[in-house]
Amino acid sequence: MTQQYDGLTIRPGDHGYDETRRVFNGMIDRRPERILRPSNADEVAAAVRWAVEAGSPLSVYGGGHGVTGSAVVDGGVCLDLRALDGIEVRPDERLARVGGGATWGPVDAATQEFGLAVTGGRVTTTGVAGLTLGSGSGWLERCCGLTCDSLVSMQVVTADGRIVTASAEENPDLFWALRGGGGNFGVVTEFTFGLHEVGPLVLGGMLLYPGFLTRDLIKFWRDLVQDAPDALGSGVALITAPPAEFVPEPARGQPAAGVIVCWAGDIDEGQRFLAPLRDFGPPAVDLVQPMPYTAVQQLIDEPNPAGMHNYWSGDFLAELPDEAVDRLVAQAQPAPSPLTQIILLQGGGAVSRVGEDETAFGQRQAPYNLHYLGMWPPDHAEDQRNIAFIRDLAAAMKPWTTGNAYLNFIGEEGLGRVEAAFGPEKFARLQAIKDVWDPTNVFRHNQNIPPSRETVAAGAGAGTVG
Repeated sequence: MTQQYDGLTIRPGDHGYDETRRVFNGMIDRRPERILRPSNADEVAAAVRWAVEAGSPLSVYGGGHGVTGSAVVDGGVCLDLRALDGIEVRPDERLARVGGGATWGPVDAATQEFGLAVTGGRVTTTGVAGLTLGSGSGWLERCCGLTCDSLVSMQVVTADGRIVTASAEENPDLFWALRGGGGNFGVVTEFTFGLHEVGPLVLGGMLLYPGFLTRDLIKFWRDLVQDAPDALGSGVALITAPPAEFVPEPARGQPAAGVIVCWAGDIDEGQRFLAPLRDFGPPAVDLVQPMPYTAVQQLIDEPNPAGMHNYWSGDFLAELPDEAVDRLVAQAQPAPSPLTQIILLQGGGAVSRVGEDETAFGQRQAPYNLHYLGMWPPDHAEDQRNIAFIRDLAAAMKPWTTGNAYLNFIGEEGLGRVEAAFGPEKFARLQAIKDVWDPTNVFRHNQNIPPSRETVAAGAGAGTVG
C-alpha cells in the first residue's frame, strides 16, 4: 500500500467495536472489517485512499440516523466521522462552520446563543451531514429554506483522496450535486452555513387531539395553513397517545393526532394566527406556548429513541383533497405499533422560492411531504406485520403523490425510486457529475446515484471497487 492511514482504527473484538458500529435503526446489524475514526480532514483523505487501494467497500458514518443504516457496511471499511464534530459560530458574519460528524442538538445550542439558526433536523440526534446532503427538511424550512439552501461552502474529500472546496465559486458542479444528491460525490468534512435570525423564543409546542377528530382536524389544518405566513412550520402526526402525564388517562394508548407548530416570527402575530387551531375540537392537550427554539427541536426526541426497529417510506403529495384525507386516516389508524408515526408536513414558503434547478433537490412546489415512519420494539416476530402496514399505507396514498420523494425519509427502495426522486433530467445531470467525481462508485453505500454505464465499463478491472 502506498498510502498510510495513521488515525484510530477499531476492529472486531476491540473494546467499543459493537457500540461504535451501532446505528439508529435496530434492524441494522452490520459488521465492518474495520472502523476508521479520523480526527481531521487529512486523516479522512488518507482513510479514503487506503480503502480504495485495498479494494474495500466503504461506508461513511456521519450521525448514523438514516433508516437504511448505510453508515456501516458488512466486511468493509466504515469511515466514522464522529470525532469531526467541531462547531464554530461567527455571529458578526452570520456564519457557522460545522464538522461532518456533528449532530443537530449541539449546532442548535451553539447558534442560539446568538439568536441565530439554520434549518435543522426534527430530532436532535440527526446527523448534520446526512440531513444536509439529502437537502434538509426541518421546522424552519418555510422561513429559512432547506438546510442545503443555507450552505455557503463545503470541504470535501473526493474519491481519489483529494481535499477540495465546493461552493458557488469553486467546483460549482460539485456544490450543486451535494445540495440534495446525498453522499454520492465525496466525504464532507466541514460545512459552512449562512445563519438566520431565529428566537431565542419562538411560539411552539404540540396540540393533541383524540383519534375520532383526526379526519376533521387534518382538513381544518389543511385549510388554515394553505396561505400561512412563512413564519409557520407545522405538521400533523397520526400517532398513538403515549402513557405520559400530560395525556388524559382515558386517551393513553388510543389513536390520536398531534399538531406540532413552530412559529419563528412575532409571537403575538403567531398567537392570533394559531387561535382557530387551538379552538378547534378543542384539543385534549394544548402545550403551545412561547419557548426556546431549542426546546421545539427536542419535542419529538423521546418518541424517536435509538435502537427500535424502523421501516420508513415517504412521498410528496401534489394535493390533499378530502378523499385523500379519508383514505389516509382509514388506513393509518390504528397502527400495529404504538411507536409508529405518520407525519404530514406543510410545504411552501422559502423552500418554494428557490429555483427548481438551483440545487439537486427538487419538488420545491409540493404542498405537502408525507412521512411514513414505522417503528416498533426490537422483536423480529413483528417485523413483517409492521413493514406490510407501511407498504400498504404508502400504496394507498399513491393516487395523490407527485411520484418524487425526499430521500432522507425512505428506506432502500431501489434505484428506480432514487431516479424518480430527482426526475430523469436531474438524475442524468447527477450521473454526469458522478462520472467526474466518483467514476468507479467508491461512494455507493447510500441512496446511490451510479455513474453512467459507459464510465463504469471503462473503469472495470481497475481494482478500486470492492
